[in-house]
Amino acid sequence: MKLAKREKYFVSAGAFCLIGFLLFQFVVFPFFENRRRLQRGIKVREKMLAEIVELRNEYEACKAASHSMHEMLARRKRGFTLFSFLEEAAGAASVKPYIKYMKPSTVQGTGPYKESMVEMKLEAITLQELVGYLYRIESPDNQVKVKRISMSENKKEKGYLDAILQVLTYQ
Repeated sequence: MKLAKREKYFVSAGAFCLIGFLLFQFVVFPFFENRRRLQRGIKVREKMLAEIVELRNEYEACKAASHSMHEMLARRKRGFTLFSFLEEAAGAASVKPYIKYMKPSTVQGTGPYKESMVEMKLEAITLQELVGYLYRIESPDNQVKVKRISMSENKKEKGYLDAILQVLTYQ
């Protein structure tokens, strides 16, 4: 089959277009798509790495806090119990007669320390006496904290309070 010069140009142009189309479809476009996909993957992994670094820093801070807490608990006097500490503080603050009850409890936490808690009720106490007692028992040296406090006006004596305290420490 003999083609005219003009027809050869059309066939050549068609073949060139077909080769160009196939080249773009199967080489150029997949290359750029893979490149874009890899760049997205890199961004995701960079975010994951930043999160891992943040979690590591948080872990190190918690580990340091745990170590310092261990040192603080080791500095307490031997045989320290929350119940006796609260009784001694009540005697020093002259609020022992106002103590209605003291209920000790111990809870094993998820960490290496046990949470020791005492719930106590003080009846017919003045605000000044209560503040003095709270000042004595809130002890960062002994790791003693007031977890919850509930106060109400005493129904029998005007100007006096009833207070329920939940005091905790770690052992």
